[in-house]
Amino acid sequence: MVLGAAVCWGLENNCTRMISSRSTYEIVILKGIFSGTGSLIIALAVGETLPSPLIIAAALVLGFISYGLSIFAYIRAQNIIGAAKTSAFYAAAPFIGALFSLVFLHEGLSQMFVIGLVIMTAGSALAVTDTLKYRHCHMHSHTVYHLHNGSLQKEIITHEHEHPHIGPGIAHRHIHTGI
Repeated sequence: MVLGAAVCWGLENNCTRMISSRSTYEIVILKGIFSGTGSLIIALAVGETLPSPLIIAAALVLGFISYGLSIFAYIRAQNIIGAAKTSAFYAAAPFIGALFSLVFLHEGLSQMFVIGLVIMTAGSALAVTDTLKYRHCHMHSHTVYHLHNGSLQKEIITHEHEHPHIGPGIAHRHIHTGI
Protein backbone atom coordinates (compact mmCIF):
# COMPACT_ATOMS: atom_id res chain seq x y z
CA MET A 1 0.00 0.00 0.00
CA VAL A 2 2.88 2.39 0.80
CA LEU A 3 4.53 1.66 -2.55
CA GLY A 4 1.20 2.19 -4.34
CA ALA A 5 0.68 5.49 -2.52
CA ALA A 6 4.21 6.61 -3.44
CA VAL A 7 3.61 5.76 -7.11
CA CYS A 8 0.30 7.67 -7.10
CA TRP A 9 1.99 10.65 -5.42
CA GLY A 10 4.74 10.61 -8.05
CA LEU A 11 2.20 10.50 -10.89
CA GLU A 12 0.19 13.29 -9.29
CA ASN A 13 3.32 15.45 -8.90
CA ASN A 14 4.22 14.94 -12.55
CA CYS A 15 0.69 15.90 -13.61
CA THR A 16 0.90 18.99 -11.39
CA ARG A 17 4.28 19.89 -12.90
CA MET A 18 2.72 19.85 -16.38
CA ILE A 19 0.16 22.49 -15.37
CA SER A 20 2.37 24.39 -12.89
CA SER A 21 2.73 27.35 -15.26
CA ARG A 22 -1.00 28.03 -14.89
CA SER A 23 -2.48 30.02 -12.02
CA THR A 24 -1.23 28.57 -8.73
CA TYR A 25 -4.50 29.59 -7.09
CA GLU A 26 -6.59 27.65 -9.62
CA ILE A 27 -4.42 24.56 -9.27
CA VAL A 28 -4.57 24.62 -5.46
CA ILE A 29 -8.35 25.15 -5.44
CA LEU A 30 -8.89 22.27 -7.88
CA LYS A 31 -6.52 19.95 -6.02
CA GLY A 32 -8.21 20.83 -2.72
CA ILE A 33 -11.68 20.24 -4.08
CA PHE A 34 -10.80 16.90 -5.68
CA SER A 35 -8.66 15.69 -2.76
CA GLY A 36 -11.32 16.69 -0.25
CA THR A 37 -14.14 15.15 -2.29
CA GLY A 38 -12.14 11.94 -2.75
CA SER A 39 -11.43 11.72 0.98
CA LEU A 40 -15.10 12.39 1.80
CA ILE A 41 -16.26 9.67 -0.60
CA ILE A 42 -13.81 7.15 0.89
CA ALA A 43 -14.84 8.07 4.45
CA LEU A 44 -18.56 7.70 3.68
CA ALA A 45 -17.92 4.44 1.78
CA VAL A 46 -16.26 2.86 4.84
CA GLY A 47 -19.11 3.92 7.11
CA GLU A 48 -17.86 7.14 8.69
CA THR A 49 -20.47 9.73 9.70
CA LEU A 50 -20.26 13.48 9.34
CA PRO A 51 -19.02 15.28 12.46
CA SER A 52 -20.57 18.40 13.98
CA PRO A 53 -20.33 21.73 12.10
CA LEU A 54 -17.74 22.97 14.62
CA ILE A 55 -15.47 19.99 13.89
CA ILE A 56 -15.99 20.47 10.14
CA ALA A 57 -15.02 24.16 10.45
CA ALA A 58 -11.90 23.26 12.48
CA ALA A 59 -10.96 20.60 9.91
CA LEU A 60 -11.38 23.12 7.07
CA VAL A 61 -9.08 25.63 8.82
CA LEU A 62 -6.51 22.92 9.55
CA GLY A 63 -6.72 21.66 5.95
CA PHE A 64 -6.23 25.17 4.61
CA ILE A 65 -3.14 25.71 6.76
CA SER A 66 -1.56 22.26 6.52
CA TYR A 67 -2.52 21.21 3.00
CA GLY A 68 -3.57 24.39 1.20
CA LEU A 69 -0.59 26.57 2.07
CA SER A 70 1.82 23.65 1.67
CA ILE A 71 0.57 22.71 -1.79
CA PHE A 72 0.47 26.38 -2.79
CA ALA A 73 4.16 26.79 -1.90
CA TYR A 74 5.01 23.48 -3.60
CA ILE A 75 3.30 24.38 -6.88
CA ARG A 76 4.71 27.91 -6.88
CA ALA A 77 8.20 26.45 -6.34
CA GLN A 78 7.70 23.97 -9.21
CA ASN A 79 6.83 26.88 -11.46
CA ILE A 80 9.85 28.94 -10.37
CA ILE A 81 12.69 26.43 -9.80
CA GLY A 82 11.36 23.28 -11.49
CA ALA A 83 9.93 19.97 -10.31
CA ALA A 84 13.23 18.21 -9.58
CA LYS A 85 14.69 20.94 -7.37
CA THR A 86 11.36 21.45 -5.61
CA SER A 87 11.22 17.73 -4.82
CA ALA A 88 14.78 17.83 -3.53
CA PHE A 89 13.95 20.67 -1.13
CA TYR A 90 10.68 18.98 -0.19
CA ALA A 91 12.68 15.87 0.71
CA ALA A 92 13.94 17.76 3.77
CA ALA A 93 10.46 17.64 5.35
CA PRO A 94 10.76 14.09 6.77
CA PHE A 95 14.06 15.01 8.42
CA ILE A 96 12.47 18.04 10.05
CA GLY A 97 9.56 15.87 11.20
CA ALA A 98 11.95 13.27 12.62
CA LEU A 99 13.90 15.98 14.44
CA PHE A 100 10.67 17.39 15.89
CA SER A 101 9.64 13.91 17.07
CA LEU A 102 12.96 13.56 18.90
CA VAL A 103 12.94 17.05 20.43
CA PHE A 104 9.27 17.67 21.20
CA LEU A 105 7.81 14.16 21.57
CA HIS A 106 10.94 12.72 23.18
CA GLU A 107 10.85 9.67 20.93
CA GLY A 108 13.79 7.30 21.20
CA LEU A 109 16.19 6.19 18.51
CA SER A 110 14.94 2.68 17.75
CA GLN A 111 16.60 0.36 15.27
CA MET A 112 13.75 0.94 12.77
CA PHE A 113 14.14 4.71 13.19
CA VAL A 114 17.85 4.51 12.34
CA ILE A 115 17.20 2.19 9.36
CA GLY A 116 14.51 4.58 8.11
CA LEU A 117 16.82 7.54 8.58
CA VAL A 118 19.57 5.84 6.54
CA ILE A 119 17.12 5.02 3.72
CA MET A 120 15.67 8.56 3.76
CA THR A 121 19.17 10.04 3.71
CA ALA A 122 20.19 7.88 0.74
CA GLY A 123 17.02 8.75 -1.17
CA SER A 124 17.39 12.44 -0.47
CA ALA A 125 21.06 12.37 -1.48
CA LEU A 126 20.11 10.76 -4.79
CA ALA A 127 17.36 13.32 -5.38
CA VAL A 128 19.60 16.27 -4.57
CA THR A 129 22.53 14.95 -6.63
CA ASP A 130 20.22 14.35 -9.58
CA THR A 131 18.90 17.92 -9.43
CA LEU A 132 22.43 19.34 -9.45
CA LYS A 133 23.38 17.51 -12.65
CA TYR A 134 22.73 19.05 -16.00
CA ARG A 135 23.58 17.98 -19.50
CA HIS A 136 24.55 20.10 -22.44
CA CYS A 137 26.04 19.71 -25.89
CA HIS A 138 29.14 21.15 -27.43
CA MET A 139 29.49 21.67 -31.17
CA HIS A 140 33.04 21.29 -32.48
CA SER A 141 34.59 21.88 -35.87
CA HIS A 142 37.92 20.38 -36.82
CA THR A 143 39.92 21.26 -39.90
CA VAL A 144 41.65 18.28 -41.44
CA TYR A 145 44.17 18.47 -44.30
CA HIS A 146 44.97 15.49 -46.47
CA LEU A 147 46.53 14.72 -49.82
CA HIS A 148 44.16 13.70 -52.58
CA ASN A 149 45.55 12.95 -56.06
CA GLY A 150 48.70 14.91 -55.27
CA SER A 151 46.99 18.08 -54.04
CA LEU A 152 46.39 19.23 -50.50
CA GLN A 153 42.67 19.12 -49.62
CA LYS A 154 41.03 20.90 -46.71
CA GLU A 155 38.00 19.32 -45.02
CA ILE A 156 36.01 20.72 -42.09
CA ILE A 157 34.41 18.09 -39.91
CA THR A 158 31.74 19.20 -37.43
CA HIS A 159 30.34 17.06 -34.63
CA GLU A 160 28.71 17.46 -31.25
CA HIS A 161 28.83 15.60 -28.00
CA GLU A 162 26.78 15.70 -24.84
CA HIS A 163 28.00 15.31 -21.28
CA PRO A 164 26.85 15.95 -17.70
CA HIS A 165 28.14 18.44 -15.17
CA ILE A 166 27.38 18.87 -11.48
CA GLY A 167 26.54 22.36 -10.32
CA PRO A 168 25.21 25.35 -12.23
CA GLY A 169 27.38 27.27 -14.66
CA ILE A 170 30.70 25.68 -13.79
CA ALA A 171 33.39 26.82 -16.20
CA HIS A 172 35.16 23.93 -17.84
CA ARG A 173 37.28 23.03 -20.80
CA HIS A 174 37.72 19.91 -22.84
CA ILE A 175 40.75 18.51 -24.55
CA HIS A 176 39.90 16.77 -27.79
CA THR A 177 42.21 14.57 -29.74
CA GLY A 178 42.07 14.47 -33.53
CA ILE A 179 39.36 12.68 -35.44
